[in-house]
Amino acid sequence: MSNVVRLISASKSEIEKMSPMELKESIFKSESRVIMGQHLLFAGPGVVRGVTNSELMFAWGADMVMLNTIDLDNMDNNPGLCGLSLRELKARCNRPIGVYLGCPKAGSEDGGKKALYRREGMVATKEHILKCKEIGADFIVLGGNPGSGTSLSDVIECTKLAKELLGDEMIIMAGKWEDGITEKVLGDPTADYNVKDIIRQLIDAGADCIDLPCPGSRGGIMVEDIRQLVNYVHSYKPGTLTMCFLDSSVECADEETIRQVAILMKQTGADIHAIGDGGFGGCTWPKNVYQLSVSIKGEHYTWFRMASVNK
Repeated sequence: MSNVVRLISASKSEIEKMSPMELKESIFKSESRVIMGQHLLFAGPGVVRGVTNSELMFAWGADMVMLNTIDLDNMDNNPGLCGLSLRELKARCNRPIGVYLGCPKAGSEDGGKKALYRREGMVATKEHILKCKEIGADFIVLGGNPGSGTSLSDVIECTKLAKELLGDEMIIMAGKWEDGITEKVLGDPTADYNVKDIIRQLIDAGADCIDLPCPGSRGGIMVEDIRQLVNYVHSYKPGTLTMCFLDSSVECADEETIRQVAILMKQTGADIHAIGDGGFGGCTWPKNVYQLSVSIKGEHYTWFRMASVNK
């Protein structure tokens, strides 16, 4: 390994110098303690007037933030950015910020329900993948929002496309951790497919990180279910990351629940611990980001992240 510092203790100036693959190594070196927040852009300008939800989550201990429901065709159609470009948002936050791209075909919906946001703007097309690089995203996350009809085969194909277009110039995260009605999520013991085969295909397609559901928030998922998959990812291609995602609306539970779930997440051995955007203003409560961070990496590293934005 190189002399890249751990993300959990990296300053603004150190993060700015990291290449995408150095950022990947920095996450790996953090020993299962990186916290990712999720910012739902269509939901409005944010929880607190005058700052974006991304800034808010970084201020409460997040190391990374993922933007959900971005409209890449019309960047003015992203209320959560509060009129900022992605580069301007990054300049405020001084932390890695990425984009969530949906993998179903443009315009596809499940059940014929009217979409809450413009799904076509965040579909993982060639143009949108390259646009993410153009606007300065540090990583992309390939999956499928609830109700989008995304299948694992869609995610695999989009991962191949992203790797062909980006190579090692951006971290590519891929998997399925939600919307387990029509197709079970990765790690669900009742799935009718070979989950390790799917993970192998995702890694072979070019995924730098495999995204998995969280025990304690996704129904029927136990620690051992995810622990086995994390071990498989780390052994199949050493250096590949794993992300455990706390969602299913549990992200807006009380702090004690977040604390208990965080302990389960840590036991999986996942490299990144993500918390969803369920809430009333486009992200979870800041106190739950703080609780997840303290439970995963303690007060020392949480307070460092909160206070080192300009260091």
